[in-house]
Amino acid sequence: MAGAAPVLEDGSLLSRLDRGLLRLERFFALLAGLAVLSLMFLAVRSVGGRVLFNAPLSGYVDWIMQLMPLIAILAVSFAQRDGTHIRMDLLVARLGGRALWLFELISVLLILFLMIFLLWGSWAHFVRSFDFAAPLWSRDSTIDIGLPIWPAKLIVPVAFFVLCLRLCVQAIGYGRAMVLGLDSPVAVPLVQDAAAQAAAEAETLSEKG
Repeated sequence: MAGAAPVLEDGSLLSRLDRGLLRLERFFALLAGLAVLSLMFLAVRSVGGRVLFNAPLSGYVDWIMQLMPLIAILAVSFAQRDGTHIRMDLLVARLGGRALWLFELISVLLILFLMIFLLWGSWAHFVRSFDFAAPLWSRDSTIDIGLPIWPAKLIVPVAFFVLCLRLCVQAIGYGRAMVLGLDSPVAVPLVQDAAAQAAAEAETLSEKG
């Protein structure tokens, strides 16, 4: 999907849960954006220090290791909510009604099944790194300047947990749409054809202009 799909809202409990979770997802997306900005400043500092003062930033690679989970994983749930993740719409665009919602429900449940295992594994990976009795509560650290690795490892299960919550909300939304035969369910990204996507993007650009 090239752009964000519309997500309808109403006064139902499901929609309120969707909007409440969206606030958390937006905050995580903001943190991910700030991490990207921080990475840019770190690169300028490291390269500039090397060229001008022959003193690059100490532990530059270590800081990149700490920021990468923020950049790569923290905003995944936000992308899932708006349908901006990479997906194949060749089949989905041809479906409609209950068949479409059934296909989407099965897809979301399969993703949720996978994410539960990834959540369990990433949490176990964090637990192996965290230790209250160790210095800086860490059993392992980065090679250069010795930064504790457990904060970066904690980000992964936290992001996966939020994604699992989002998938649960969407599963309920798709299941409700399938059972009730709804045309425009709430709390799920609606499928748009190429013409509708182009029109929405053109409207967005005209508003910004």
